[in-house]
Amino acid sequence: MRIVVLGLSLSSSWGNGHATTFRALLRAFAARGHDIVFLERDVPWYASQRDLADPDFCRLAFYGDLAGLESWRDEIAAADAVIVGSYVPEGVAVGRFVQETARGVTAFYDIDTPVTLAKLARGDFEYLSPEIIPGYGVYLSFTGGPTLDLLERSYGSPAARALYCSVDPEAYPPLDVPKRWDLSYLGTYSPDRQPTLERLLIGPARAEPDRRFVVAGPQYPAGIAWPENVERIDHLPPADHAGFYAASRFTLNVTRDDMIRAGWSPSVRLFEAASCGTPIISDIWDGIGDLLIPGEEIILAEDGAAVTAALAGDARAIGAAARARVMAGHTAGHRAAELETYLNEAIAAKADVSAAAE
Repeated sequence: MRIVVLGLSLSSSWGNGHATTFRALLRAFAARGHDIVFLERDVPWYASQRDLADPDFCRLAFYGDLAGLESWRDEIAAADAVIVGSYVPEGVAVGRFVQETARGVTAFYDIDTPVTLAKLARGDFEYLSPEIIPGYGVYLSFTGGPTLDLLERSYGSPAARALYCSVDPEAYPPLDVPKRWDLSYLGTYSPDRQPTLERLLIGPARAEPDRRFVVAGPQYPAGIAWPENVERIDHLPPADHAGFYAASRFTLNVTRDDMIRAGWSPSVRLFEAASCGTPIISDIWDGIGDLLIPGEEIILAEDGAAVTAALAGDARAIGAAARARVMAGHTAGHRAAELETYLNEAIAAKADVSAAAE
């Protein structure tokens, strides 16, 4: 299968989770024998922070603006499938161009589904608009559960399918390193996540001054009052993630408000930490128990007291159980097989429609 992907970023993981999601998925998809071209908008923010400029699993190319896509018209037209990702600059216009140009199947890969739906509800069509959703043969959603029915029933998607994030086990192995922190958190600053971070990490850090904590990720405002026992790391390249998790007795998963409301929206960090065998403490949302069993494969915490209680124990068995669960169903290889199935189903559906029209 020949596919073209137009995504937010593959070349830079700075300040976004899209790059690591695409890297794991497309590397595994290429390993199944498929040919991939990834087209990335050349923007200064990512251009100055590239940590994967020449991937070995696909052809990566950059375009400067919408007019620059014209040079890729033939490639897009000839592809078996063309996938447009969420948060692509001028994504609505890009989507129209793809739908008008592609002769194969078109798909929208939403790595931000609950955020996207909240934007659509308030008339914010930054990268997707309601009128182009039916034109995508399949809507690949970062969120499962009832959201899939909503996309089909209310927005007219011909086929909404869950395509959760995943992990590349080779990039996130368990490592035997000394523990530096009792609790870690890895994530870009987000205003809606910050109250949970305050409740589940900063509060426990103040209550447990002899324990060590760390928050890694960019864009945190200068005015945050970090306790002295909370270390800050501004940016952690993907190559250092496994070592970061291995050096953590526990790690924290914090979910954005829109994703909590939708449920069934696991963060890529959830699978990456589990792959490393690090015990995870998480906030609570519908569907998390379908992915990891509470109390056996993950620790759920409503408040700081639950976090401090967890830190007092030894949860290595929980980390090992979570790793086993992820290896059995949430690796990039599993997602690549799912993507292949969804695209083949959409190709068959398109062929049926064409045959019926003749």
